[in-house]
Amino acid sequence: MDLGQHGSFIIGAYAFTALVIGGLIFHAILDNRSQRRSLAAMQDEGGTPGERS
Repeated sequence: MDLGQHGSFIIGAYAFTALVIGGLIFHAILDNRSQRRSLAAMQDEGGTPGERS
């Protein structure tokens, strides 16, 4: 595959995009775990989601 004189730019752009998307996926996984822990802690205290004190 010949990308011509702009090949390094194209490859760099794809690599950067993959890095950003990977970071977003990683952040979403960490946030999901955090939210599940928070929900479990609220349920252990007897609260229900959406309940305000």
